[in-house]
Amino acid sequence: MTDTLDRLRLARMEGVGPITYRRLLRRYRSAAEAIAALPALARAGGRATPLAVPPPGAAERELERLHKLGARLLFLDTPDYPPLLALLDDAPSAIAVLGNAKAFVPRAVALVGSRNASVNGQRIAETLAQELAAAGLAVVSGLARGIDGAAHEGALRAGLTIACVAGGIDVPYPPEHAALQHRIVASGGAIVAEMPLGTAPQGRLFIRRNRVIAGLSLGVVVVEAAMRSGALVTARMGQEANREIFAVPGSPLDPRCEGPNDLIHQGAYLTRTAADVLAHLPDHPSREGLSRLPIFARAAALDGMAEQTPDWPEMADAPIPEPSAHAALLQLLGPSPTSVDDLVRRCQLSGATVQAALTDLELAGRIELLPGNRVALLSEPGP
Repeated sequence: MTDTLDRLRLARMEGVGPITYRRLLRRYRSAAEAIAALPALARAGGRATPLAVPPPGAAERELERLHKLGARLLFLDTPDYPPLLALLDDAPSAIAVLGNAKAFVPRAVALVGSRNASVNGQRIAETLAQELAAAGLAVVSGLARGIDGAAHEGALRAGLTIACVAGGIDVPYPPEHAALQHRIVASGGAIVAEMPLGTAPQGRLFIRRNRVIAGLSLGVVVVEAAMRSGALVTARMGQEANREIFAVPGSPLDPRCEGPNDLIHQGAYLTRTAADVLAHLPDHPSREGLSRLPIFARAAALDGMAEQTPDWPEMADAPIPEPSAHAALLQLLGPSPTSVDDLVRRCQLSGATVQAALTDLELAGRIELLPGNRVALLSEPGP
């Protein structure tokens, strides 16, 4: 129980993102040791004010409230954590699960799309989800209006569905989907939240939720989505994590179909029925990358995306970075994401030293560690 409380305190600590959480546990072997080391690490990174450490009582209260709801917490690197989600570089440190924690079957597919969906789009989503669930796949979506809701409804008719929410697990959103959330749990499915209880959904949290949707799935199916939409963000995150991408074509005269049509143009699998998904869905995401031309390749090049995260040396014996190391890295960084590999090549520091220094700087609120082994300077430094 003590280790559970310490893991929760570490996961909820200011400045400790998912990537830093994983690195800290690798370096210090236990959450308690990591918590004890954090204030000094943050000071080394240049933090001016003391780092706020959540007290054990706060963690105890959160666990008690989860227990009363019938929910539980699953921590990264524990056996019951969803294995597909754990493959993400920035997999959530902890997720709250309401419902069946065994609903995370190895074969799951995400089905997402426009909130402002057409009647035909919703019908297609329901049919696809029902057929996929009948084939034994769990259907993952975001509980939103439109395509998401239709996907859950279709899957409920034949099997399992998993809903990922942007806020706390006790805050149904949209409110009119509270009954749908209850039915998902009652049917043997699950509701998943990365945020603490009581958290209201906000714009930035939907992006974090989208990566969880993609991470729980072997592939992402898009049904109706504008060119600038959360559904396309989910597809891009899925492709970056080596998940397969599927898209349902639509009329070129309908703005809601521009996103899926463009995905097909870039190499996504054209999808008309569940058979199109089943024919191309692997048993496991390839860690070697996709064999065909990657979707979003042009955007990835513009963003300076790095390839798969390399095997970093263990941090247990990592050297304590000198202040000059922090200064050198800050000088090389900017607000645009930069590959850590490039930093190592250009700063003349060892990989272990760079890794340790970047952890210090994130705790100090000066940088952000990103998936794909990237890092960016925060425009507004932390306290």
